[in-house]
Amino acid sequence: MIVRLGYVAMSTLVKNASPSKTMTVTQFDKLNNREAAVRKLERIGAENLHNTLRLLRHNRAYEIQVYRFSSKLIPLFGHEMLEEWDPVPTLGQDFAKIGDYCKKNGMRVSFHPDHFTVLSTPRQDVLEKSLADLERHTDMLNAMGLGLEAKCNIHVGGAYGNKLLAGERFIQNFSQLRADVQRRITLENDDKTFTALETLEIAEKLSIPMVLDIHHHQVNNNGEEASDLWPRIQQTWRDAAAQDALSQEEGVAGREAEGDTREEGWLLPPKIHASSPKTEKDPRSHADYVEPGPLLDFLRSICPSTPRLDIMLEAKMKDEALLRLMKDLTEHKDVNQLSQASVEVFL
Repeated sequence: MIVRLGYVAMSTLVKNASPSKTMTVTQFDKLNNREAAVRKLERIGAENLHNTLRLLRHNRAYEIQVYRFSSKLIPLFGHEMLEEWDPVPTLGQDFAKIGDYCKKNGMRVSFHPDHFTVLSTPRQDVLEKSLADLERHTDMLNAMGLGLEAKCNIHVGGAYGNKLLAGERFIQNFSQLRADVQRRITLENDDKTFTALETLEIAEKLSIPMVLDIHHHQVNNNGEEASDLWPRIQQTWRDAAAQDALSQEEGVAGREAEGDTREEGWLLPPKIHASSPKTEKDPRSHADYVEPGPLLDFLRSICPSTPRLDIMLEAKMKDEALLRLMKDLTEHKDVNQLSQASVEVFL
């Protein structure tokens, strides 16, 4: 099994390269000229996109091909006082540079919107904001020129006193998304409410891929083993891939002619999230680094049926944690190092 490792948004190794620089509402209000304030927001957004490209170049140097964008690339994007503002066209060239670099270097990228984006909500105002947020994330991926291999990962959301109804509400509200947004979505189990099995059942009904978070599963389950659920989870990627293939079929020939070497959406490996508990007293929070033992146990359990897998590391030390985990993994006899950020696990 070939395993690629990735990290989230920020680098601890590259200095002064935050992709999440912001402006607060208070700071925006202090600027008397609204047009000038909006232009400043766009300049900050351009700087965040420039830093994102810097991080992608850093990733290439370390052979890291899996990366999650910051969801705060453009400050105050979607805020209620700026409802009519759409900075994506203005920053179109900056987005395109990022997408071109990802495609040229075969990088798998994604978004993970903040926790306030929930489709299980019973409140119409929250739902409308959540739908709009997912559309904004999709618009940014579209502006990058990325195909359906670039996903947007979300949780089911809260239970609101009745988990069964909340799950049904998620399915109903999911149908309100634009079709192109729906095809971008992956669904992840969380650490308090929807277990891996419950999340899987919803993903199967919607024919969308499921991202298994093995840390969340450890702290929120009903006795199920992650390895027992894995065949069904892996199948969600195959089922969604068939639909992605139909959606992207017309664009394949053109991309091949341009020398695009990325994997198409229907060939993407499944993705999981991995992290370690911060402490015994705080088992849900993420530690600075990832302990190799539990992760390797899971990888060995699915190795026979899984030829390829991508892992997003949710560790506080970001890319530094990735490099340490690589060192730890390759000390094991059943792990071969393939690159600075990928290994082969075998039985």
